Amino acid sequence: MQTNKIDTTGFRFSAFCIMAALVTYMSMYAFRKPLSAATFEGLTYWGMDYKIIAIISQVIGYTCSKFLGIRIVSSMQPGERVKYILGLVGIAWLALFFFAWVPRPYNVVFLVINGLPLGMIFGIVISFLEGRRNTELLGAGLCVSFITASGITKSVGQFLIVYCGVSDFWMPFLTGAVFVPFLLIGVWMLGKIPPPSAEDRALRSKRGPMSGQERAKFFRDFSWGVVLSTLVYATLTVYRDLRDNFAVELWEQMGYKDDVGILAVSEVCIAILVLTIVASMIRVIDNRKAFFGNMVAFTFGGLMLFVTTALFASGRLSPVLWMIASGFGLYFCYACFHTMFFERWIAVFKYAGNIGFLICISDSFGYLGSVGVLIYKNFFSPEVDWLQFILTAAYVAGSVITVASLALLGYFYRKVRQSAHCPVSETGGAVLTEGLCQR
Repeated sequence: MQTNKIDTTGFRFSAFCIMAALVTYMSMYAFRKPLSAATFEGLTYWGMDYKIIAIISQVIGYTCSKFLGIRIVSSMQPGERVKYILGLVGIAWLALFFFAWVPRPYNVVFLVINGLPLGMIFGIVISFLEGRRNTELLGAGLCVSFITASGITKSVGQFLIVYCGVSDFWMPFLTGAVFVPFLLIGVWMLGKIPPPSAEDRALRSKRGPMSGQERAKFFRDFSWGVVLSTLVYATLTVYRDLRDNFAVELWEQMGYKDDVGILAVSEVCIAILVLTIVASMIRVIDNRKAFFGNMVAFTFGGLMLFVTTALFASGRLSPVLWMIASGFGLYFCYACFHTMFFERWIAVFKYAGNIGFLICISDSFGYLGSVGVLIYKNFFSPEVDWLQFILTAAYVAGSVITVASLALLGYFYRKVRQSAHCPVSETGGAVLTEGLCQR
């Protein structure tokens, strides 16, 4: 087989995979995140700020997409991935055209349609990279895209508004147009990546589509693990979305109005730090050590978010350092989830499944929480400015992440001890853990 002749841990192969995933996912962001760069200043409908209506509409679609992805992404055949990415992003781009063309406020319907296909893209892209000896390294490269892509694509959107005179409504569609060639290149590269080798499967576990019955069994076997990890991940997502969607307003309040570069520069600094640490986890061959190390990292990230926010609020940390330090704590946890935690979870218990299933479950509740927080901000605390609101959110998020991560650590410590001597067998062609020593 040709795939057996490819060194799937070599520098060239790893760089190719990272570039393919990074370019593809960063391009996807250009069809979603530039909306946040618009301010829609002075527009209100139905007693709500128009920007909040617009973001809620898009996140509703994105949330529904994640719930759909639990089934669609987890059961997707490898040969279908490329056409799904192109088709889903194409629908989202067309929706942005109608958002600009249809009179407001009725155009927000098309933001729901815009978000509806995009929520499945990450699960599809990561499926090209999972189940490999160097998945952490490849995933870390992919994480650079969702750490930096938001700032970069919003900077492009701001450039179109500030220097090209593009309206807030046409800017998202035109920003997407800028990234179409990059999307095509990235997807073409993804299609060239071979499946995991036999050695990859031996070191991690076999990966493949999951049926409804297999998804139900996974949840039964790890119910509290799924619930606690979803709580941590959802909290990260809610805070990340707040910080991300209102970054322009946040930087303005801190004295950086119209500084189009600060969005990208601050996020690039975070990406470099996160990439360096996460990529180094490839050296941890033992799946259990890496698995528990992730939960320790979640606890550290939650504490860092809380402590750096307290230092900024007391005036002992500058705005730029706070955004970088708190952003590092946030994205370090977020990157660990995407690149290591779900990957090692499946590897430790030798489940024949895919991490797209776990990502879509966690994401769906995360974005559902984002919608709830935005609605709460508009109707129950409209007098609170965005800086103060995000500071409060950082305290809450840091506390929840820390406590829930410690509970998760205790749960899996017990679960691993229970399953230490469980037999692993071939069942219907898929490697499954038998009962996990349940009593």
